Amino acid sequence: MNILVTGGAGYIGSICSEVLLERGHRVIALDNLQEGHRAAVPPSAVFLEADLADRRELEKVFATQKIHAVMHFAGEALVAKSVREPSTFYAANVGCGVNLLDVMVRHGVDKLIFSSTAATYGEPEVVPIPEDHRQAPINPYGKSKLRFEQILADYHAYTGLKYVTVRYFNAAGASKERGENHRVETHLIPRVLDTALGHLPEMEIFGFDYPTPDGTCVRDFIHVLDIADSHVLALEEIDHVQGEAFNVGTTSGYSNLQVVEAAERITGRKVEHRLSARRPGDPAVLVASNEKLKRMLGWEPKHSSLEDIIQSAWDWRLKFPRGYPD
Repeated sequence: MNILVTGGAGYIGSICSEVLLERGHRVIALDNLQEGHRAAVPPSAVFLEADLADRRELEKVFATQKIHAVMHFAGEALVAKSVREPSTFYAANVGCGVNLLDVMVRHGVDKLIFSSTAATYGEPEVVPIPEDHRQAPINPYGKSKLRFEQILADYHAYTGLKYVTVRYFNAAGASKERGENHRVETHLIPRVLDTALGHLPEMEIFGFDYPTPDGTCVRDFIHVLDIADSHVLALEEIDHVQGEAFNVGTTSGYSNLQVVEAAERITGRKVEHRLSARRPGDPAVLVASNEKLKRMLGWEPKHSSLEDIIQSAWDWRLKFPRGYPD
């Protein structure tokens, strides 16, 4: 199958591209390189530098490439930035997504896997969070992703689009060749490891007065390879699960301080840190129920113990201490 991967030079998109290629698919990786890295794209993928905001560029992509399905990762993802600049998130995560859908419809491409997020749930009322939990996001990032989920349902109704929404919790870890290297890094594990490497003198932990055992946020960390596996399974079974949403997580949560302690054990280095005020838009606890994904797609997390996640990320950091060369 020929699969267009939007955001294919980003963290999750590049590793999903790697897994798709390993499983015999052809990958067309599309990215505007605003946040992604050209060096992250697997060499055997076709790379196209293009922006979803430009409909003429998109038309050219679909006219010149025989595309059977789309995995849509492109978009804005920094929660704190979304609070400061909501318009950026609605433009990228909603407006550009609609551009993509319209071009897909015009070219008869009717299969899409959407990269969504646990942020669509907001503050959880039950933990672990099931897919039918009330969706009440508390930041513009989560709101923009929820709005696009709703738009997908509309396109399904009037165009017959087959889609699956994949809501993952905290993506982490690395493959052997590809890892997490954002231009503006806000994610916990890479910042912990940057501190262990000495690239940061200390790291901030945002929030120390949450209603959690140690006062810091609790998150469900899921290995990026397990996320990639869920996307491939969803695409392979899309005729049977179209319109469904699936959480990808482990049902286990770890606090920020527990992650720091685990990283110190694995790296053998001290991770200097300080506790700061809460960051706007961060819920106290986000932990997934993954029962539906297991039941309907036979998915199981294979790489997602906290130790395996941190070890894989650390191995990649040691190999590429400054990240991608570009």
